[in-house]
Amino acid sequence: MYILLVDDEEELVQTLAERLGFRGIEAEWATSAETALELVREKHFDIAVLDVKMPRISGIELMGMLKEQDPALRFVFLTGHGSEADFRQGSESGACFYLMKPVKLERLVEKLEEAIDGNNKHSPGEVS
Repeated sequence: MYILLVDDEEELVQTLAERLGFRGIEAEWATSAETALELVREKHFDIAVLDVKMPRISGIELMGMLKEQDPALRFVFLTGHGSEADFRQGSESGACFYLMKPVKLERLVEKLEEAIDGNNKHSPGEVS
């Protein structure tokens, strides 16, 4: 599994990438939408974990741009500022899961595995 983590909190994405690596999950990270777009142009990721609220381009807007570059890419939102409108928009756009910060690493790994296996049957965009 190859994951792209995108959040404007650099320490968070670095730590998550490192902790996922200890679990055998390869992860790269970006702190801006522009860097994320560049990485997806260069590499194929299985899942992008996106923060909803980021400067300049929101995670929801970024999801649409990344889908244009890689239609097979799956998405999980990880946010501390989720609103009902964001959840609805993310779900309608095809996000697999919508997780609230802080999230336990075990929970994130579980949802990443479900997203990769296509086991998000409960509801696209399940909030956890």
